[in-house]
Amino acid sequence: MNVLLIGSGGREHALALALTQNPATKLFVAPGNPGTAQIATNVVLDVADAQAVIAFCHVQHIDFVVIGPEQPLVDGLVDALEAAGIKAFGPSKAAARLEGSKGFTKDLCAKYNIPTGAYQKFAEREAALAYAREKGAPIVVKADGLAAGKGVTVAMTIFEAEQAIEDLFGGAFGAAGAECVIEEFLQGEEASFFALCDGNKALAFASAQDHKRVGEGDTGPNTGGMGAYSPAPVVTEAIAQRVMDEIVNPTVAAMKAEGCPFKGVLFAGLMIGKDGPKLIEFNTRFGDPECQVMLARLDDDLLNLLLACAEGRLPERVNLSPKTALTVVMAAQGYPGTPKKGGGIAGIAEAEAEGAKIIHAGTKIDGETLVANGGRVLNVVALADSVSEARERAYRAVDALKFPDGFCRRDIGWRALNR
Repeated sequence: MNVLLIGSGGREHALALALTQNPATKLFVAPGNPGTAQIATNVVLDVADAQAVIAFCHVQHIDFVVIGPEQPLVDGLVDALEAAGIKAFGPSKAAARLEGSKGFTKDLCAKYNIPTGAYQKFAEREAALAYAREKGAPIVVKADGLAAGKGVTVAMTIFEAEQAIEDLFGGAFGAAGAECVIEEFLQGEEASFFALCDGNKALAFASAQDHKRVGEGDTGPNTGGMGAYSPAPVVTEAIAQRVMDEIVNPTVAAMKAEGCPFKGVLFAGLMIGKDGPKLIEFNTRFGDPECQVMLARLDDDLLNLLLACAEGRLPERVNLSPKTALTVVMAAQGYPGTPKKGGGIAGIAEAEAEGAKIIHAGTKIDGETLVANGGRVLNVVALADSVSEARERAYRAVDALKFPDGFCRRDIGWRALNR
């Protein structure tokens, strides 16, 4: 089967590794990275141009398209592909509003009694400021639209909330900040939960826990994620069942009732408190770096699972290893601000000899040298019988890498180890 994978990050390298486990797969990746180039054919393609993607699919006889990042989903690439008779993994433009508009999701939760924090939506700065002052801190301010993971402020003081609102309506996030959602600050422990959906039903996939802050001890600014592990111990079997019964299944039913059935992977960002799980937000694609650790545990055929979502025929279960996978993100100095690009990277074979897998995220080939080409550069993924063993293995691999311009957190997995 000829498959086209859209994307260029660590998530896409992990997806490519899993997809090519099926021997019948001939994989193309647009645009890909040096990691995907080792196992697939990277292609230069403007993935924002749906007609260019469709033309490529026709020329290469692509049977199935897997879309990694959120922007093409929100822009409607799946709709365009399906209209051209090409199967695709991911939600329609209407269904991708679950990620593309936080206000849409909050309204859906309110209408269908899906547990989440109290909120209000605003299109005007003064009304938003007045509401935040009335409610007091801590409080959460979110850009309604996609803001590359940077449109959320957890304000611990009213001054921080006011500054976030001023930034939003001052154009800091462009069209994504034309409206904002202000919501209740939820207490508890955060976790990620993923379910595969075929438009009619959902199938629990896996849980994970991310480390968003750049600094150890969860200090410093938010990032796209500095590390993760799966499964998340806080998501017990009982909690996972509640997430399916109270959040995921009602959402799938609600989207079908609203005329925009959801197909793809539903990523629920959760706060697990004394009253159980509440929804923080939905994403409509695999998380990054959560994808890397979940797929490291997959004992199943990913291509068949993704096809089943697109074709409306989900199986009864997903087969996952009971082991723990943990990833440490190697980032470039300066991240999450302006990262230092161009720094040389070596020692990947030595790192993998320590029992880890090196996933490429922000890399490129300069001449014959592998160099950094982004903020999050590499994912070091280890699979073992426990969090502590996976963490030890991952950090041995980190120490074998030669990336002078890189840095990482040294405390990935601390929540699980403290439990």
